[in-house]
Amino acid sequence: MRIISGSNKGKKLIMPSDKTTRPLKDMAKESIFNILTHANFINFYLKESKVLDLFSGIGSFGLECISRGSKSVFFLENYPPVLEILKKNISNLKYQNKSKVIDIDAFKIDSNTFKMDQKFHIIFCDPPYKEKKIELLIKNIIEVNILEENGIIIIHRKKGDLDRYPKKFRVIDKKSYGLSTFVFGKKSN
Repeated sequence: MRIISGSNKGKKLIMPSDKTTRPLKDMAKESIFNILTHANFINFYLKESKVLDLFSGIGSFGLECISRGSKSVFFLENYPPVLEILKKNISNLKYQNKSKVIDIDAFKIDSNTFKMDQKFHIIFCDPPYKEKKIELLIKNIIEVNILEENGIIIIHRKKGDLDRYPKKFRVIDKKSYGLSTFVFGKKSN
């Protein structure tokens, strides 16, 4: 596992020794960034963007964003062994002033427990494959109003998963590399 592109291209990331966490594979990560940077149907610029990385794990996606020029990344992770690896990866890449780690269950994002004074251009969700509450997660993101007006939500799921998503969003792209990756944008009114 490594940083694919940008200022820290080629730098290796520390991996967990247990198999409880499933880090985002380089091929899937590259596919997502190709969509973000080259798709004509997305009016989006990664440089200077603010990113929320839910179910961060070792930080593979968010750290890649910073390497490619994102302004800041908030990492949400609550599994203690992986949380420590995430912090080490941030430190090894010297990204402490461009990142914030929040020890919280991503499903606890709601208007009662999660107060955020900023909005994000990208919200990346890579929940465990067995997780079935994706619609609730997206509903909570909408409720707390943390997505920029032209922001996108990226959901990385196991190929063939048939999650339901709110009608307020449209699927911008769906790629399949042994997995399903959905990129959502708000529907125009």
